[in-house]
Amino acid sequence: MSLDALQRGIAYHFKEARLLQQALTHRSFSADHYERLEFLGDSVLNMVIATQLYARFAQLREGELSRLRAQLVRQDALHGIAIGLGLGALLRLGEGELRSGGDRRPSILADATEALIGAVFLDGGFGAAEQLVVQLYMPLLEGLDPQRSLKDPKTALQELLQARRLPLPNYELVETRGEAHQQEFEMACVIPSLNIHTRGSGNSRRIAEQAAAQQALAQIGTA
Repeated sequence: MSLDALQRGIAYHFKEARLLQQALTHRSFSADHYERLEFLGDSVLNMVIATQLYARFAQLREGELSRLRAQLVRQDALHGIAIGLGLGALLRLGEGELRSGGDRRPSILADATEALIGAVFLDGGFGAAEQLVVQLYMPLLEGLDPQRSLKDPKTALQELLQARRLPLPNYELVETRGEAHQQEFEMACVIPSLNIHTRGSGNSRRIAEQAAAQQALAQIGTA
């Protein structure tokens, strides 16, 4: 995977290559890292997703639109997009972060995805960034069912399994990373009857369980 391949994959070629490089640079590698770009990208992402939802679902109220947007811009959705783009192989990480698996860490990959959006915004303007977000999110937007998506993933998964008269999933702690004040949890969602074993990460067990449940829903083919 190369920077050229990434630019072909996102259908955007940077005029200022330094912005792309910065978007892929973690603070452990250099002082010129992606966090400011991440701040911009987060704002652009929320605006574009809000606009898309507003146009697609005229019947939904403000609160329902807000919950749908929150689901689309959360860490596990961004993490999935990052994996699809192959961002992990392009990240510039310090040696310690690299040894600890930073190139696979959901929080880092999600942040880098937002930074990439921010970099496109600075390099090509809002129109270019909007086009990128729509391109990256089109599969999620096209498959969005508000009646199902307004439920949290654990509830949706439980109801689906109950409807099929299958045992409920088990949630297991796989790993806890980081210092006590900034921990990241990795939880597994196990459904033996369907041979499903997924993992999700987050800064609380609840968030990690929700992420794992979302992955399980995706495997079953309902997400």
